[in-house]
Amino acid sequence: MPDAPLSDAYHNLEARFRRIALLGEAEAVLHWDYAAVMPTGGAEARSEQLAELKAISHGLLVGAETSDLIAAAKQNITNLDAWQAANLREIERLHRRSSALDEAFVTKQSRAVSTCEQAWRRARAESDFSIVAKPLEELTELVREEATRIGEVFGLDPYDALLDSYEPGGRAANIDPVLDDLAAYLPGFLEDVLEYQASRGPAIMPEGPFPEETQRALGIRFMGVLGFDFERGRLDVSHHPFCGGVPDDVRITTRYDENDFTSALMGVLHETGHALYEQGLPQEWRLQPVGSALGMSIHESQSLLMEMQVCRSPQFISFALPIIRETFGGSGPAWEPDNILKLYHKVERSYIRVDADEVTYPLHVILRYRLEKDIIAGKLATNDLPEAWNAAFKELIGIDVPDDAQGCLQDLHWYDGDLGYFPTYTLGAMTAAQLYQAACAAHPDIPASITRGDFSVLLTWLRDNIHGNGRLLSGAELLTRATGRPLEAAPFKSHLKARYLPD
Repeated sequence: MPDAPLSDAYHNLEARFRRIALLGEAEAVLHWDYAAVMPTGGAEARSEQLAELKAISHGLLVGAETSDLIAAAKQNITNLDAWQAANLREIERLHRRSSALDEAFVTKQSRAVSTCEQAWRRARAESDFSIVAKPLEELTELVREEATRIGEVFGLDPYDALLDSYEPGGRAANIDPVLDDLAAYLPGFLEDVLEYQASRGPAIMPEGPFPEETQRALGIRFMGVLGFDFERGRLDVSHHPFCGGVPDDVRITTRYDENDFTSALMGVLHETGHALYEQGLPQEWRLQPVGSALGMSIHESQSLLMEMQVCRSPQFISFALPIIRETFGGSGPAWEPDNILKLYHKVERSYIRVDADEVTYPLHVILRYRLEKDIIAGKLATNDLPEAWNAAFKELIGIDVPDDAQGCLQDLHWYDGDLGYFPTYTLGAMTAAQLYQAACAAHPDIPASITRGDFSVLLTWLRDNIHGNGRLLSGAELLTRATGRPLEAAPFKSHLKARYLPD
């Protein structure tokens, strides 16, 4: 066992990070409120609150006492168990990243995020990029500075420094070949799928209206089927669907269209996948870095596994459709399983990423990935973003963008300072396919269980192999342990071919 001072050093470090985590969780809940339900008149006050919380937690994280405790704990790291050693590793990583940024910078950036986010809301509503152009330029300059500072500490290119915060260990040099391969493969595959689906005739949209409250009740029912714990979370409405909050208070949002229930329902199930991951993180390591989610590719894999691999499958539709029909009083050809599957498997060129199908979605991501790399590198001025977006969209997806709201204003990420995030969506889709394949190989009865509305076997496998591991392992190690091999594109391509070109 380590001697008393060294043992105290590690445990004092844990206590310090518990305080930091509590501040971060308060910030997360306030930010959810800010993004989802807060009236616009409260923006300035909430901005100050968020900035102050960031400043306090940043001061605790980068303080000399934290540095001293890390150094003391590392002297006897061999006496720490695997979880403690991983926690110390994550603590040191956070300390080094945050130490690259002083408190004044963190406060300034937090305020710039709040200002830009509020401008984005008005710009999106009015479909006018010029409203947010200056706040975005100012925020982007700060993000570039952040990337440069952190990159210097870790010896990383600025974009990789940002990517590493969302995907620890992720590097553009490794991602580029994968996404370039998909960018070359998917357009031709898309043409084949569109031709195949045209030969089968169009899907019939069930006639509404579908009242918002009825859709909400349906979503809540299926959230429960998937395993969502309503004592530790809730469902609300926002302009942009997302999952936020903290593991013991997970907030899901969606948006409703009373003429189409299909989009909101799958949005809820997608965000439920995120929420299940948060609710399944190791309780014994709550409020410690090692107990948090492992990067956004794994996070996205959980939402996409639930939505795309499972809830758009024939097995789930077989279970869910009688409930959906009963809820809305539906009958007739539009409510038959084959037609509902046509709706949920429909592939088309479209403008909005969050509503895109599995085939075109990676192209939406590749567009954003390429643009944000150019923004950080200084090759693309933010003022030129609409023009660059529209040109890239035409090249990759093949249609003209009608307006800013359906173009470069549709996502919050960049206007919230989150550059370096987008590639994790498609890495997550590939991971989801590989994980579901491995889960079904381990438990061949999973598809039949889904037909009965029983998610327990799948959720237990995910709890054991993904959720409960927190940050004990790296993303690559976690995936290899769960599936027996590193990330590959083959399971994702195989899934797409089986679903969209079955003949």
